[in-house]
Amino acid sequence: MILIWYLYEKEDAMKLITRDTDYAVRAIAFIAESEKEMVSTDELVKRLKIPRPFLRKILQILNKGSVLKSYKGKGGGFSLVCSPKKLFLLDIMKAFQGDIKLNECIFKKRVCPNIKTCPLRKKITRIEDNVLKELKNITIASLIH
Repeated sequence: MILIWYLYEKEDAMKLITRDTDYAVRAIAFIAESEKEMVSTDELVKRLKIPRPFLRKILQILNKGSVLKSYKGKGGGFSLVCSPKKLFLLDIMKAFQGDIKLNECIFKKRVCPNIKTCPLRKKITRIEDNVLKELKNITIASLIH
């Protein structure tokens, strides 16, 4: 029981969705729900209460990744490049987090000598496959409805 308590008390616990991904999804969902042609950074900061420096970085990544289109200058802002039905949570997660892996071998760079026979690795791979399968079905549209 002590081990379980320790795992719950740890602040640096593994998170499936990072802060950057969370902010990105919130910003995309807000833009998708907006009735405006584009949404300004000021409005996103004000309404979503996301710190401006983090939001600017996230919006730049989404713009470079062709998720958002930016409009510069006074009256500028951001709009979605495509329909929220075509924006998948998994793609956004990959843009900010890379490939989704629940576990890495403790040998990191070296190939583990037990990789083909490790019973834990087989189970974790099965769990990863199920998680990815579920995440592939989640669109921004499904999150805002």
